Amino acid sequence: MLKENVTSSETHCFHCGEDIIVRQYTHNDKQFCCSGCKTVYNILTEHNLSNYYVYNKIPGKTQSKITSNFDYLEVTQVVSKLVDFEDQFRTIVTLYIPAIHCSSCIWLLEHLHLLQSGILQSRIDFLKKQVSVTFKNDEINLKQLVQLLCSIGYEPLISFQDIVKKGQSRKTERSLITKIAVAGFCFGNVMLLSFPDYFGLGDFEREFKDFFGWLNLSFSLPVVLYSGKEYFVSAWTNLKAKRLNLDFPLALGILVMFLRSAYEIISQTGAGFVDTLCGLVFFLLIGKWMQERTFHHISFERDYRSYFPVAVTTINHGVERPIQLSDLKTGDRILIRSHEILPADAILLKGEAEIDFSFVTGESIPVKKTLGEIIYAGGRQLSGSIEMEVLKPVSQSYLTQLWNNNAFIESKKRIKTFSDTASRYFSIILLIIALSAGIFWISTDPSKALASFTSVLIIACPCALALSSPFTLAAVLSVFDKNRFFLKNTSVVEELARINTYVFDKTGTITNPNAAGLQFNGTIIDGQMQLISDLARNSGHLLSRELTKFIHKPAIYSVQEYTEKIGRGISGKVNGNYVKLGSSTFLNLPLKSSSSGSSIHVMINDVYVGFFTIRQQWRNGFKELMLKLSIEADLHLLSGDHDHERKQLIPFFEDSRKLHFEQSPQDKLDYIQQLQKEGKKVLMFGDGLNDSGALKQSDLGIAITDNINNFSPGCDAILDGLSFHKIPQFIQQAKDGVKVIRMSFIISLMYNTVGLYFAVQGLLSPLMAAILMPLSTITIILFTSVAVRLFAHKNKLL
Repeated sequence: MLKENVTSSETHCFHCGEDIIVRQYTHNDKQFCCSGCKTVYNILTEHNLSNYYVYNKIPGKTQSKITSNFDYLEVTQVVSKLVDFEDQFRTIVTLYIPAIHCSSCIWLLEHLHLLQSGILQSRIDFLKKQVSVTFKNDEINLKQLVQLLCSIGYEPLISFQDIVKKGQSRKTERSLITKIAVAGFCFGNVMLLSFPDYFGLGDFEREFKDFFGWLNLSFSLPVVLYSGKEYFVSAWTNLKAKRLNLDFPLALGILVMFLRSAYEIISQTGAGFVDTLCGLVFFLLIGKWMQERTFHHISFERDYRSYFPVAVTTINHGVERPIQLSDLKTGDRILIRSHEILPADAILLKGEAEIDFSFVTGESIPVKKTLGEIIYAGGRQLSGSIEMEVLKPVSQSYLTQLWNNNAFIESKKRIKTFSDTASRYFSIILLIIALSAGIFWISTDPSKALASFTSVLIIACPCALALSSPFTLAAVLSVFDKNRFFLKNTSVVEELARINTYVFDKTGTITNPNAAGLQFNGTIIDGQMQLISDLARNSGHLLSRELTKFIHKPAIYSVQEYTEKIGRGISGKVNGNYVKLGSSTFLNLPLKSSSSGSSIHVMINDVYVGFFTIRQQWRNGFKELMLKLSIEADLHLLSGDHDHERKQLIPFFEDSRKLHFEQSPQDKLDYIQQLQKEGKKVLMFGDGLNDSGALKQSDLGIAITDNINNFSPGCDAILDGLSFHKIPQFIQQAKDGVKVIRMSFIISLMYNTVGLYFAVQGLLSPLMAAILMPLSTITIILFTSVAVRLFAHKNKLL
């Protein structure tokens, strides 16, 4: 490898913080890494929005060329399906923007009206990375809005799924909040009306005591019939399926409390347990809300449409016209530009096709196609624009069939949780104790038989137990969420703690798609590296930027006669020398490549001088991760890629026989099934569609992605690539979470034991129940919240 010494000092871009190699982008004494960052800075300062940089020192992202074509946003059918509301004066639209990451982003996107007077207002949902914009129809349209966002570095991501999404609002969440509000309102009023009984003041005004009792009973009706309805439905459904879950003792306790309270109030023999009833339902619903709130902003319901573009450009009699994807039909001639996705199986008619099929097959090396060859949907074109003729509609393409393969959507076993196991035995023991207490008193003191039976069911109602799991797991999910690890539901936490076998995909999972290692092979004389660097600096391609960083030299020479063939190479005259960089075919060379990866070949003045080897690098912390996991677990690799990196991977796996390459989607699924037959608890890490079968089949499937809005179906969790190195910490946090659940279960049993001592004797009073139930609830909530945070600090996740 040859790398010349660097004498220049390094600085950082004022906008994005990237290292600056070339100091030619300056403005107002500020230095920028590229013209894109400088342009964004100029736009913001011209509109008096430079406060953007006050909230964070480096708030922006590195600006690349915008290659997206937004002509489809002028198609009426597409726009009507994207917008939330539209009339003759204004339009409201919600857009997903992956670049949102800090307070500066929020500040800027909520001040869009200063950039364009046609924008009335904009609001940010930071968790969902969404901006809702209201604009005037006569001053700006949707295409112009999107272009404005792109110009300041916030390009929206719009997929085909956005225009066919079902009208699923947040009805479920709103319904739950309404139930909590009803239960909370009734709980507060019942507590207020019960104070005279708590302090023994009810006897002074008998008529008020009876009146307050009837009011309390009326407040309990909406709590039982509306707020607590789901517990009865769930208990009955599980009983019909011959299962006992935690909702059964909860529903039984709620019912008994209501019936006994109604009896005492109607017969004027007591005040009942209405306050305990309302408090129980209120806290249970709070726990459910916390549990859902932690992951509601990530949707795991994906299909092939989330990967496809919204529209495609058709060519009819030489005229280009964008149409929505659902209107594409067999025989249409379509234009696919560089870096666009092929939405349907089609025949190549014109242009040079170099297709990246990594999402479908897992193979990272692009595939070249010849004229007349069939190209399947799901690939990404890399080498300029091509024209194709559609063979099948989108819904019948190979990618769609693969996504909808029955082998991949086969239902999995329900994850068994600690609460499910505990509730089964708890319910049986509870009923035995209640019946035993009733039978004991019926022969000696019949008046106490019913009181003791109902008292046991009331005091032993597993409120604290029911809250320990949701509050603990919600706290764990909150910790994971802050570290960009998103789970499908809380039961995934407990399953994660049981895993003993880890299976990894390679491309895009353990490799970093944005990091490549370069090494020069060949003979080069002094000064030629400078020529290569000055030529590469003119290209916005990712590899050209990486090459410029690798050579690490300041700019000296300008480039004349510069040309660039997208995806193939670049050429130009630098200081009188003709330099060409690119693939072997671009340089008209015999096929030359490196066994360890792709190559950038170099020719100067028609003389071949060598090539740069591009070797994919592992994700940050990969080595340490594998060492930690191998101590207690079994490690395997399943890759759809070729085995050209087998030697580099062998040191990370204890047994080289567990490294498997050129695996088809079905091969991966079968391999997971075989491990499970051996009694293994399998966790699969994958990223592409070719992993979806294995992700679905495994006990847990985690999709590794560098964009949490894009991932394959069948996964139980999504892990941002930036947090890949934290996997051992996540696993330990899951195990600690299970410990907290078991410890809180013991605490709740202690409270129940104290209450049962009085209940079996028929001595349980409303005041004692009103004290024990909230006290146990508050104890559990405080304990689980504090314990989870302490473990998170220990695991370095907070």
